[in-house]
Amino acid sequence: MKTLKSLILASFLLLVVTSNAQNMQEGFNHLETGEYALAETFFDTVLKSYPKNKTARLCYGRAVGLNGDPEKANHIFLELLKEYPTDFEVKLNYGESLLWKNEFSDAKSYYEALVFEAPESFPALLGLANTLSNLKDYNNALIYVNKALEVSPGNPNALISKKYIYLGFAYQKQLAQLYDEAEILLIKNLELFGEDKETLMNLANLYLINNQLDFAKGTYKRLAENPLHTIEALNGLALVAHLNGKEKHALQLSHDAYTSIDTKTSEVLIQQTTERYIQALIWNKKYKQAEHSIDELIANSPNANWVLALRATLNIYKSNFKKSLSDYNRILENDSTSFDGNLGKANALKALGYYDDAYISAENTLKFYDNQKDALNFINILNTSFIPVSDSKAAYTFDNGNNRAFTFNTNVSFPLSTKFKLLGRYNYRTTNNSVTNNEANSNDISLGLSYQLINNITFNGTTGLTTANTESNNYTQLLTDVSFNIKPLKLQTLDIGYKRDIQSFNADLLDREIVQNNYYANYNLNTNFNLGWFTQFMHTSQNDGNKRNLLFTSLYYNLFSKPSLKMGLNYQYITFADQVPTVYFSPESFQAGEVFLNLIKDENITKSKQWFYELTAATGFQFIEDGERQSTYRVQGKIGYKFSERCMANVFGTRSNIASATAAGFTFTEIGLRFKWHLFDAPVFRK
Repeated sequence: MKTLKSLILASFLLLVVTSNAQNMQEGFNHLETGEYALAETFFDTVLKSYPKNKTARLCYGRAVGLNGDPEKANHIFLELLKEYPTDFEVKLNYGESLLWKNEFSDAKSYYEALVFEAPESFPALLGLANTLSNLKDYNNALIYVNKALEVSPGNPNALISKKYIYLGFAYQKQLAQLYDEAEILLIKNLELFGEDKETLMNLANLYLINNQLDFAKGTYKRLAENPLHTIEALNGLALVAHLNGKEKHALQLSHDAYTSIDTKTSEVLIQQTTERYIQALIWNKKYKQAEHSIDELIANSPNANWVLALRATLNIYKSNFKKSLSDYNRILENDSTSFDGNLGKANALKALGYYDDAYISAENTLKFYDNQKDALNFINILNTSFIPVSDSKAAYTFDNGNNRAFTFNTNVSFPLSTKFKLLGRYNYRTTNNSVTNNEANSNDISLGLSYQLINNITFNGTTGLTTANTESNNYTQLLTDVSFNIKPLKLQTLDIGYKRDIQSFNADLLDREIVQNNYYANYNLNTNFNLGWFTQFMHTSQNDGNKRNLLFTSLYYNLFSKPSLKMGLNYQYITFADQVPTVYFSPESFQAGEVFLNLIKDENITKSKQWFYELTAATGFQFIEDGERQSTYRVQGKIGYKFSERCMANVFGTRSNIASATAAGFTFTEIGLRFKWHLFDAPVFRK
């Protein structure tokens, strides 16, 4: 509750005080209309002629305090209190000067004494209510503001105080994530004050924080029923549309608000509306238009924090994270407490791979904005990426070559810091052929580590053993997988690695103990205009003397983002040095092309207690050496449920007749179950 409300009340009371010898009505008028500098000059002049006039001294003290010098005002009232120790009007003004100085604890004890002295004093009761509100003791603040209203029913100053007490109390509940209790308080405020703009805005914001988007939308529509608040309502509705993934609608609403600005629109609302409109342009990837608008703002206000924040946001969306970080640093130079500066910097640092610094910046946000939900969510998401996790799958596969297999594997990642984590993997596979009655099984176990060498290069390495038991052979072989994950430029990733493994698709291949040495490079390029390109090249040398080269490339376009829908073209080329078709699929030349459609609701961005899914459908043609063109199809899918932040599960399946899908060139089907479990609530290296 703002102390200004009690100040207005006390000023009003002083208007009825009459002067002893001179007319001070002009000074009273200056105080009443908020012309505090003029009031200060006026009463200073009066005191030169009448230095002992109590009324002039009181008014001068009020003018000084309201004009920004609470220390001097407090000293004036203290001197008056020494001269008039029993004057209740002087006591009230001294108490209020404590509020001006933000000495709320002292003010509380002082007002309690005044209320004890005069239990029916309206200004004392209201002063104590406002003091308790500033101390965030809202329960007791409500008690005393109600007592003030009993003394002066319907008093507008007391009603305004009660409104702000309810707003402060609701915000306190919101920070404590007691959303239902906060909602009740805000609804009470609406019952008392009708469709009050501030209360409706706070209620809509509460619904946004609690992800009750339909309720937020309804509240903004209530706000829009008052033509004076149309622009604020449109700004809010645009944000709701964005959070619902309806970006085009968000832009239309924001455009309507932006074009509604006129000469009567306040500077604050013009800024808010301009900011929302440019944000909507960014959400819709209209980057050139957004950049043009931001450049115009920069030309007029080159160091304004809200303009710098818009440019930083645009660069985040364009993956220009270094430029974004530079702007966030400028914002913090202007204001170290800036919410946009601190949390925006945290996001930019995270995107650049500076995770420790990202934690620090997010925690700085919480120092200034206690329990702020966006900052808490950011830390929670960052924590999740460093919590030890186990990812297990069980699958059953079969093909039209009468091969059957059951596979179980578990991967464990155990971060010990933001840079270093231990890796572990176990895989069991048993396979048989119903025609040849050949059976085999294998057990693989690997251990390794991942280490972030610098912010954009990470080393991953594992090594282990595989043991195989077949009808005619038992053996143990070394397994290795070493790679570097590199982010050379924005929107690009490059993986370079070496992997040693065993041909284990069916029992016959396991029995032959074919060791593969794979040297590979994966390159992925994204763009700001929804186009993407992935390419893999792999060279394989085997201990049977054969060699293989594999090229796979995929060009795709993102049609939608929520959920993700993309379509594209895949091309695959494989060649073997030696052809041994009776042993495994090894053509001199194999080519396949397909068109595909991919629909994803990603588990990593899905909230708790939500479904996630993925479906891929592809069709095309394959060419095996000089053979005729063959049509191909591929269907992959999964559907799962995220039970909590720590636990999720899904079923998955694949069916494909592309010859390269298996080592033997058969039509292939797989069905399985996956379970992912975060082993702890938080990273082991963070308290």
